[in-house]
Amino acid sequence: MSYSYQWLDIPWGDGDLGSWADRSPLHEAASQGRLLALKTLLSQGYNANIITIDHVTPLHEACLGHHVACARALIEAGANVNATTIDGVTPLFNACSAGSAPCTEVLLEHGANPQPGICQPSPIHEASGKGRTACVEALIAWGADVDYDIPHLGTPLYIACISQELECTRTLLHGGANVQKGRFLETPLHAAAQKDSPEIIKVLLEFGANVSARNLELQKPVETAPPSSMAEGVLLLYEATPCSLSQLCRLRIREYLGRPRLHLIPQLRLPTLLQRFLQYR
Repeated sequence: MSYSYQWLDIPWGDGDLGSWADRSPLHEAASQGRLLALKTLLSQGYNANIITIDHVTPLHEACLGHHVACARALIEAGANVNATTIDGVTPLFNACSAGSAPCTEVLLEHGANPQPGICQPSPIHEASGKGRTACVEALIAWGADVDYDIPHLGTPLYIACISQELECTRTLLHGGANVQKGRFLETPLHAAAQKDSPEIIKVLLEFGANVSARNLELQKPVETAPPSSMAEGVLLLYEATPCSLSQLCRLRIREYLGRPRLHLIPQLRLPTLLQRFLQYR
């Protein structure tokens, strides 16, 4: 059973969470989604927080298996929603890794921390890199930092772009992610250009990505795109085309409001059409 940022092949721990020999019947029921068996075991006195040698709990198993009913039953029985394995993996990370939006919501509703501790695997990075859009939306709604920067990985937006996940890219930007923040001096636009992702490039440009930003090699995004690629064509065309006044105004207004106040746009005394324009709707 591997728990890792698979798109970058960066393992957290030795890749094997727990010896199968020390897994309890409660772990088995949770991992297989056998709700009746799980409830029976709990009624017989099994501790909802029983752990393996590597500190894997039944709730970890239920969330990794996308078994929301089992997750609820365990939480009702006192399972710790913020339990961590020896590698720092939480049930929330597992839910995001599996793409289980229902488990993600249940965990957050019952106090799961949307923001990982220092050196812990990050749920929002995992969800962004695997295209788990609904999980990303839930994390943002519950206060996850869309610009959370892990030095060796970068921001969730950078991960979404390098993983070519268009919808997660949109979701993060709508959630207020800084379009310029990537990994070190490499911006999300650099990542999208390298991966020849013209649709992601267009979205980033719409949100104000800087085509003149330079990475550690002093290259602009267009210089990192494959020669004669669609990405190169989109960037060259953008560089040769003046930005519209309406787009400049939108970017300036959003910048003035700042990320913490973007949710107040619907309260502005503006026509609905303008509100939607400012929200990229």
